Amino acid sequence: MSEQQAYQPQVTEATLVDGTSIAIEIYGEGPTLLLPVNPRPIEGPQAEQMRQYGADPALGQHLIEGLSDIVRVVAFDYEGHLRRTPRPETLTPANVVKDLLAVANASQAEPFAYYGYSWLAMIGLQLAIRTDRLSALVMGGFPPIQGPYAEMLRVTTAAYEMAGGDPLSQATEDEWSTAGLSKDETRQYVTLYQALQDFDDRAIQAQITCPRLCFVGSADELQYGKNWGDVYVSLAGPVVREKGELETLGWDIRVLEGLDHMQAMQAAQVVPILRPWLADILSTP
Repeated sequence: MSEQQAYQPQVTEATLVDGTSIAIEIYGEGPTLLLPVNPRPIEGPQAEQMRQYGADPALGQHLIEGLSDIVRVVAFDYEGHLRRTPRPETLTPANVVKDLLAVANASQAEPFAYYGYSWLAMIGLQLAIRTDRLSALVMGGFPPIQGPYAEMLRVTTAAYEMAGGDPLSQATEDEWSTAGLSKDETRQYVTLYQALQDFDDRAIQAQITCPRLCFVGSADELQYGKNWGDVYVSLAGPVVREKGELETLGWDIRVLEGLDHMQAMQAAQVVPILRPWLADILSTP
């Protein structure tokens, strides 16, 4: 697909649980895939800063280009929306799921598949146990069982305590120390992980009825520094260690050898995993 073809989307918007509106861009035809990414490439100094972190300023565009000939991609920049209109007291798992369902409704998606990476993958697990509309779930960079909920609460709490300073730099949550997040932006993630402290991800597995895939880089292990209490967040460990159990529970598992959190999220890694899996799963009557 050419760049010109990729950027002729159907445009609409959804009203989220807090009353704000989020833009939605829809590409292609066929079974719907909800994709919480920024469909428009970041440009300028911010893009260069992202490249220095190993991030792709055009990640959303590249994912759309790689998938929209086999599925109907519903793209929406949820993280960007939360940066612009943070919810320090109300970013709960239940409310995020309501937001995702609002996007699905606005895009007339019934049913729909979902792919999320990192904390948005974790939210996919919440989505799967709160709706029967999910046709497929793909989690990237976050384990379906033994998720690091306690560790991420410590990280986000530290980020909140240190918040303020430079504007956010599009960094992911493994780079809180350079992200320059505001108090409200960090507080919302504290709220999110606080709400998950009693969540038993193994106990809910039987509630997931749709086909499901998890992939992770084998080197996706995050060691935070002294400012963060030297917290160690293992994202690959539970997937690699519990691969047999996960497969017994119904998960398809892919471990990307040698890749870390940032490397495993790139379109060059993700598209070759998602394309055949989604084509097979979503074409099955």
